[in-house]
Amino acid sequence: MAADNSVDPTGWLAKQIEAGDPDLLRSMVKTMAEALMSAEADGLCGAGYGERSTERSNRRNGYRLRDWDTRAGTVELAIPKLRSGSYFPDWLLERRRRAEQALISVVATSYLLGVSTRRVDKLVEQLGIKNISKSQVSQMAGVLDEQVEAFRTRALDGGSYTFVWLDALTQKVREGGRIINVHCLVATGVNADGRREILGLEVTSAEDGAGWLGFLRGLVARGLSGVQLVISDCHRGLVQAVAATMAGASWQRCRAHYLRNLLTVVVKSAQPFVATLVRTLFDQPDAVSVRAQHAWVLQTLEAKHPAAAEHLDAAREDLLAFAAFPREIWPQIWSNNPQERLNKEIRRRTDVVGIFPDRPAVIRLVGAVLAEQTDEWVEARRYMGLDILAKARIRVIPGDTPAPNPLPQTLTA
Repeated sequence: MAADNSVDPTGWLAKQIEAGDPDLLRSMVKTMAEALMSAEADGLCGAGYGERSTERSNRRNGYRLRDWDTRAGTVELAIPKLRSGSYFPDWLLERRRRAEQALISVVATSYLLGVSTRRVDKLVEQLGIKNISKSQVSQMAGVLDEQVEAFRTRALDGGSYTFVWLDALTQKVREGGRIINVHCLVATGVNADGRREILGLEVTSAEDGAGWLGFLRGLVARGLSGVQLVISDCHRGLVQAVAATMAGASWQRCRAHYLRNLLTVVVKSAQPFVATLVRTLFDQPDAVSVRAQHAWVLQTLEAKHPAAAEHLDAAREDLLAFAAFPREIWPQIWSNNPQERLNKEIRRRTDVVGIFPDRPAVIRLVGAVLAEQTDEWVEARRYMGLDILAKARIRVIPGDTPAPNPLPQTLTA
């Protein structure tokens, strides 16, 4: 439906009051915003809507519908389209969410630098920024960069961060006339209030020991302390960096990463059986049963899958570090792993861009996504209860190993 071209504010408001519109505020925002856009479009055309004038330089060409998030709720706006060129209000761009602004900025920068593909050109047109200027891109990027930098360098004053997850994602960047892979190092933690929080982001040329060491030292310098357990993959440089910067913290090998590594030495037909067998390690009632089950799983695998048994035996201590903590904490460590879900959200946003024009563009978009995610976590309920966090500082000393647990009926393959 087309937007009204002129509005009598007094008459319109009187009608809304008489009609008893329950959504009056949102209707007011929509009507006034569309009236403002109509006036701006008339200014670009050189004449009013439907007006005959020798000064007219352009004409209207329908409307495009866009959702606008406001404090009154989401409003569907009808934005005027022009026959020549395009129109998109600057104030509507400025009020988008940080991650959306970052995406627009990255795509627009690619467009202006001449590195966009057909897919990016189409996306630019859909976003309504075909005629965005270099000064607008620079202004938008500058504001976003300040916000992301403040987020990345803020003091980590949330108290003791009992649990920390570390991971890295690769992104493609144009650099020196060629396309290279860079690594986004991301740290997520649970603060003293039991809430999840993105601790840091760094972009490095390689996921090596030097990159992780510098990243973790930066976190410690900003206030990261009280870490009891670090969960990550088994990248050698990462593990060494954790040992060098977080004295007294245990390291737990991420079970999702480990299963992917383990299944590479198992024939495809046996992978579901082996994976299910290994998952039983994390469903035991206590630390003693965990180690007993590990021994029994090894014994079961040695007959038909010796390579998998050897692989599992070598990863014993790294995979079972969680057993040193009270049983009540285990589900919180494994269920809804925040890092895995966070990675999916980052890739959902970055896949739209494909190839970034430079490293600052990577930091801008990924940093904006992480900042938004932290805001959502702050408003959500606690990830871990305070009583669970208190128990996390109590280590369990396993006793003698009892007889192995029987294999469930569903695993007798």
